[in-house]
Amino acid sequence: MTTLTPTRPVVAAPSHASRRRQRRRVTERIGYLLTALVALVFSAPILYLVIGSLKPSSQVLDGLSGLNLSNLSLHDYSGVVHQFNSDSTGHFANFYITSLTVSAVVVVGGLVVNSLAGYALARLRWRGRKLILLAVIALVILPFQAIAVPLFYMLDGARDTVYVQFIPFIASAFSIFLFYSFFLNLPKEFEEAAAIDGAGPWRTLFTVVLPNCKPVFASVAILSFLSSWSSFLWPVMMVDQPSVSPLPLQIAVFQGQTPVNWGEVCAFGVLMVAPVVVVFLVFQRWFVRGVTASAVKG
Repeated sequence: MTTLTPTRPVVAAPSHASRRRQRRRVTERIGYLLTALVALVFSAPILYLVIGSLKPSSQVLDGLSGLNLSNLSLHDYSGVVHQFNSDSTGHFANFYITSLTVSAVVVVGGLVVNSLAGYALARLRWRGRKLILLAVIALVILPFQAIAVPLFYMLDGARDTVYVQFIPFIASAFSIFLFYSFFLNLPKEFEEAAAIDGAGPWRTLFTVVLPNCKPVFASVAILSFLSSWSSFLWPVMMVDQPSVSPLPLQIAVFQGQTPVNWGEVCAFGVLMVAPVVVVFLVFQRWFVRGVTASAVKG
């Protein structure tokens, strides 16, 4: 009599490719978790600022309890506007208009001037080009504090004006160098094809080169706006009248008043940060492309 023994199902060992996919999934999940934690750490101060701007001053500097969503209102924002509502203190709307005007002129004018300078250094051949390029690189290394005092004496007659706040910053050595580096890495085939078709330098620039330069334009626009919007040293030196004061100068004055209303200080900070966020959201797609392209080329 034969005895039948049950056979065990044969389980195939996981293949090498399957194990590799599993390790990849685990690695990706760990990476996502670490990225989320880093994002939370970096966004926590901004979140604290926004929540603090909606709470009474006595509850702002309260440690982690300041993140509690209780007693929220827009009272601090109206308080900021109320603090600046006379000719002696200046008007908050004027601070905003001054900062927006200065930043807009620096960004738009800088994109025109610096892109033309970068294109001339990268593509055109003219006497003294290498010497000018060396001067641009030297100015990139030189901090603004080193030339602030000479600029102060040069423009002393234009104190307490709006245009003195943007004239020294339209032409930027750093922006010229960014444009120069980008133009230097653009393929020359398109320009050569345009030249064969009879296009001159200006037509080639506007119809062939510039449409392919959105990433560098977005990067320079964001960096120029950030630098201009947060400028503090130059307004301190050149502006005394509240009627032409920018936001960074006035928030320093506002924070120095006693007693300090931290809720209103946070509200002022939110109003300062909001345009920066808007500008970044508008240009972020091309900005990320520019950073990615620079990383790949490097």
